[in-house]
Parts: sequence; C-alpha cells; structure tokens
Amino acid sequence: MIKMYTTSWCPDCTATKRALTSKGLAFEEINIEQDEHAAEYVMSVNGGRRSVPTLVSGDVAHSLSGFRPQKLDAFLAAAGL
Repeated sequence: MIKMYTTSWCPDCTATKRALTSKGLAFEEINIEQDEHAAEYVMSVNGGRRSVPTLVSGDVAHSLSGFRPQKLDAFLAAAGL
C-alpha cells in the first residue's frame, strides 16, 4: 500500500488524493502535523524539507509538491505500481 504524507492545508495533497482514488489505488494518509516522527521521516527523504505530499511505496519515496500527473506517474513507475 502507498503511504501518503500530508498536511491539512496542502492543495497538492488534495489533488494527489483525487488522482490516486481515480486510478483505484489504495493509500494510507499520514498527517505530518499530527505525527512528529512522520515529519522527521519526510524531511529525511526530501533533503531536509517538509515537502508534502510525499508518497512512499517500499523503498521508493517521491515528493509530489507542485503536483502534476506526470510526477504521480513517475512515482508509480518507480514503485512498480
């Protein structure tokens, strides 16, 4: 399952959720404002930035900040989904 690190105010997170849902892909949403460890993880995979949404599947983690469908497609291809 895809893990999606988000914040409550992020428009790119909303767009990514819609896109994943339209593709029929399940995801677990983790709000980094409510989970300090999740925020630290996001920073560790994004060069110290609290970049959301960040999608994770297995060993593949991509920030989709500045959402574009091509970014989602690149993540899905890298993750083998």
